[in-house]
This record gives sequence, structure tokens and C-alpha cells, in this order.
Amino acid sequence: MTMPRKDILIGIDAGTSVIKSVAFDTAGRQLAVASVKNAYTITPDGGAAQDMRKTWFDCVTTLLSLGNEIDNLAQRVLGISVTAQGDGTWLVGRENAPITEGWIWLDARSAPLVDQMRNTDADQARYAITATGLNCCQMGAQMAYMDRAMPDLLDQAETALHPKDWLFLNLTGVRASDPSEAVFTFGNYKTRAYDDQVLDALGLAHRKALLPPIIDGSKTTFQLTQDAASQTGLLSGTPVSLGFVDVMCTALGAGIIGNNETAGCTIVGSTGMHMKACSVENVTLNSDLTGYVMQLPIDGMVAQIQSNMASTLNIDWLLGVAQKLMSEFGAVVSHADLVARLDHWIATSELGQILYHPYISDAGERGPFVDARARASFTGLRQAHEFGDLVCAVVEGLGLAARDCYDAMGERPKEIRLTGGAARSDKLREIFSAALGRPVRRSMREEAGAAGAAMMAAVANGVYRDMNACIAEWVTPHLSEAEAPNDTLAETYDALMPSYRHVRRHSDLVWNHLAKREDS
Repeated sequence: MTMPRKDILIGIDAGTSVIKSVAFDTAGRQLAVASVKNAYTITPDGGAAQDMRKTWFDCVTTLLSLGNEIDNLAQRVLGISVTAQGDGTWLVGRENAPITEGWIWLDARSAPLVDQMRNTDADQARYAITATGLNCCQMGAQMAYMDRAMPDLLDQAETALHPKDWLFLNLTGVRASDPSEAVFTFGNYKTRAYDDQVLDALGLAHRKALLPPIIDGSKTTFQLTQDAASQTGLLSGTPVSLGFVDVMCTALGAGIIGNNETAGCTIVGSTGMHMKACSVENVTLNSDLTGYVMQLPIDGMVAQIQSNMASTLNIDWLLGVAQKLMSEFGAVVSHADLVARLDHWIATSELGQILYHPYISDAGERGPFVDARARASFTGLRQAHEFGDLVCAVVEGLGLAARDCYDAMGERPKEIRLTGGAARSDKLREIFSAALGRPVRRSMREEAGAAGAAMMAAVANGVYRDMNACIAEWVTPHLSEAEAPNDTLAETYDALMPSYRHVRRHSDLVWNHLAKREDS
């Protein structure tokens, strides 16, 4: 009997709300997707956690489902790679058993400690090494809090992992982390290695033994264990790559590097991630000690990142207000119906009339400044303004917030690639292009994060000689034509940007007053 050809790569992408396993052929064409809803719990003290064992079970479910969709999947899989939501702290102990639930990036218990640690001399020294601002999402902050408030958790633990590292452990039996996630919170962005001075600044030098080895999944693979094979229906010994964190895999799959040039990449999702690829030598640090630098799976290349806490959450909020109001009068209108009218509302509104600061998240803002008290606001409302003008202002606010973030990272990239569901909007892309003053391209990839992970497996297993060759086939053909900025609209946003920054820089007194009322 002739054995099936090894012609499939699987990218696993375990997000905060959905876990997906995606099958691609070796040329990057998406073949099938299997997904399971993820869930997390919120506690009154600010905790946010996921059941680690259930996360693995759900991952197994997606792989089994994928096997039901593709004939002879197990025999055809050339390689597997796994990525997942970033940050968080997932502790394992004896026999790889979880010590507690996995703390995820939404966990805010370390926030008071982070406030104490930020902008100290030690923090400034830490920032110079990591090029990453400290916030309560990160394993470093969460472990520092655990060490002070609940040291027994760390005493019981043998290794501290991130979500994707936990799944990789279950697939291979290997405890490890990758350069993108291990380094930005505990290491030196120039050396891709842990740094003792960073651990000292976090007060975690005595916990160094909890940090796992760092491996690059585009260069090194490990074998799927017999136990994992029996659970997933795949073949024991199948090569498994530890992908980089989901943000980096998404950026890779969406085109942060493509057409033989570096670019910017913005994920227009619930949160807004704004990234630009550059060499290690060209990293720009800022005086506010904000943003991130994460490694890309290309030697010497990193991504600088600024992240808005809320992006399309602002749109969801405003449309939700309209939906609730209409329902009170007996009108049944779905969220999808309202989203479908976005371009209409923008097209029939006069642009550049209202400033909107998109800080709708209860957690405030983290890019390009950090302030948990920050709150959203409209400035410049007049009696003549209607609902469509508010919708337009919210989208414009997202574009101006993106520019605020890119400007904190130095020179804006020559071109920005957009990904995420909202990037389908023609008018949103027009606004972002004008606000950024740069051409934009939309990534047509449905599953950019899983694709980025699978690309690492493709390179690790010799399908391509290097990542640039893989990008040429997996990424470049999936980019839309460049959409140049509208010159008139770009001039409008150039004129508005100083006022946008002035309002947000002088709103701290208002935010502080409102925060006191919230706490009372």
C-alpha cells in the first residue's frame, strides 16, 4: 500500500475566547479549521484564570475534529506548531501537574504592585534591557505579586509557563518557552536570553529556576509523544514546533514582513495591536517606558509594539447602546446588522468634526501611555451631530490612537498591513490610511495567527530554506493592493493630531476625579 504524502502542516492557535487547529498544505493554502470556545473566570479581586487541563482537553478536541474533516490526516501531517494568547502565568509542578489555574493576561491582581514598581530606577534599568514597559498582564509582574502575596504557589511550582508552552508540554513532554515571550518579560532583547538584572529589578532573582529553556520553533522540533498521539489521533513522533506568541505569529502571517521589506502591522481586534518590524539595532525606546519589543522568527529582527487596551470594543459599545435602545421600543436589530451599516454611516458623515478618545476598557489604557484610570470621551459635539457622526468619530478615534502608538515607536513604517475582522471595512481602511499617513494593505488571511505558527513548522521541517522564502509564498499573495492615503483627509488628521494628544495629556485630573467616584 502506498503511504499518503506528508503534505499538511497544522497551526494551533489558542486564543482567550477560542482555540483553533488549522490545516494548511505546504504551499500555505488553508484546508480546514476546527475550533472550540474557550472560557475563563473572573474573580472579585481582579483575578482572571483558565482551567489548564480543560485548555489541553479543548485543544485535543480541535485536533480530533480536524481529523474528521481531512482524510488520512495523521499520515499526512508533516509538522505541528502551537501558538496562544500572550502573557499570563501557568505553573506546573511534579509530573507536569498544574499548581493552580492558569493566570491569563486579563488578571489585574498585580496592578497595585506594578504602580509601585513603574518608573523607579530599577524599572528604568529593566526597560533599557527588555525595551518593554511593565504592566500587570505579564508573567514578570504576576510572579512578582505571587512571590509577595502567595509564595506557596511558586514554592510548589517547578516551572512557570505561558499558555502555548503548556500546550507544547502536553504535546511533547518538553518544558520550554520561546524567544518572543521569554525575553520581553525576563530577558535582553539584543541577546534573546534571560537577564539577571531584569530578574533583580522584578525581585525574582531567587525564582530563576522556574524559568524554562528558550527554544526557537522555526529551528528546533520535538516529537509528539505516544500519549499525546493516542489522545489526538495523530502519529507518535510527528515533529512539533513551539511557535512564538500569538501576536508575533499573527504579525508574521499578516505581513509584517513581505514583498522583501519590513512594514507595520495593525490588528484591528477587540484590542488594537500596532507593530513595526525592525532590526535590533533600530529599536526606539521612549521616555514613558511603554510598549513592547518581541522577537520575530528571523535572526536579528524584532517587532516594536504599542497596544491599545480597546479597539473594536469601542465600536461594539456604541452599537450595543443603539441595539439596546431599539430593543426597548420593540425593534429587533442584530449586532451584525448594525456593523453592516458602518461604511454607510461614515460615508454620510463629515469627517474630522469630533474627537473621540477610545479608552472604553475598564482597565484604562496601556499604549502609548499607561493609565488604568483613562476613560473614553467625545470632544466637540454640536447640536447638529447625529448617531452616524458618533460612529464616524469612534472609527476616527481608533485611527488617531493607532497613529499615537506608531509615533511612540519612532518613524512610522512606510506601509501598514491591517488584519482583523474590522479591516474588511473599506471606510475604516480609508480612515486608518489617512490618519497614519501611509498606504495600507489588508491581509486576506482568515487565520493569520495559525498561519504564522504553521510557517514556523514549514521552515523547521525544511519545506523552505528560510523564513523569507516561506513569506514569499504564504504571505505576499494574500495581501491586497496598497491603498494610498487620501491627501485631503490626511491633512485633516495631521491638523487634528495635536489636539487629540493635548486632550488626552490633560485629562488626567478628570480621570482621577472619576476614579475616586468609582471607588467610593
